[in-house]
Amino acid sequence: LSPDCSFTCHYRCRALVRLDCSGHPGAGDEDDGNEQVLEKDTNVDEPSEWEKTELDQAQVEQRIKEYNSQINSNLFMSLNKDGSYAGFIKVQLKLVRPVAVPATNRGPSLQAGRPHPQGVKRRTSFYLPKGTVKHLHILSHTRASEVIDALLRKFTVIDNPRKFALFERSEKDEQVYLRKLGDDEQPLRLRLLAGPSEKVLSFILKENETGEVNWDAFTLPELHNFLLILQREEEEHVRRLRHRYARCRQKMQEAL
Repeated sequence: LSPDCSFTCHYRCRALVRLDCSGHPGAGDEDDGNEQVLEKDTNVDEPSEWEKTELDQAQVEQRIKEYNSQINSNLFMSLNKDGSYAGFIKVQLKLVRPVAVPATNRGPSLQAGRPHPQGVKRRTSFYLPKGTVKHLHILSHTRASEVIDALLRKFTVIDNPRKFALFERSEKDEQVYLRKLGDDEQPLRLRLLAGPSEKVLSFILKENETGEVNWDAFTLPELHNFLLILQREEEEHVRRLRHRYARCRQKMQEAL
């Protein structure tokens, strides 16, 4: 548990976590609040302006050249002989709930000096740090559902992929729009059409809100863990609200 960012993780996962807790507590609170206010979810059935665009082979080749000339890294797109193309997408993970990952404990040895031939498998909860990002190398025909599967494999998450959804995020007229991608949509095609700018288009993995959570499906330790997380989120939300109102009160007093 870090005293600055309040991030908690399993002791076996400490070596896998990379966090920068050097920032002053409370820094960035105002930006987080603005982001939350500005975000607007749109319907998955409403296609984006990029989804409506059709390109022939010559236009695809020209778009790839323009895309590669605009990036400042080696994450280029490449055209294949069969007409498809390959490239990288960056996905930010904004998961509110913990994810399940496998954990294996060695059972007691059958005889002295001889380990048990098989481990005892179980699940453990892991709370991914805020702002986790992952680059994936995919093809133009890779579907959004396949991107979700690949992300879960990268982080060894064993939850059902249907619990998650891939969103496209865009900024327009000081408004942030989020749209859930359909399973068959092609993220790399959207990336090519939108260009490399993350403000124009970026990808986010979030929980797939399909209805009420079946809390009876969780074990008692997991439920206790959820209660602790909810308590910390509530305390953090109250702290941010108090900080925001204190700033408003200060501004008013200065104006008076």
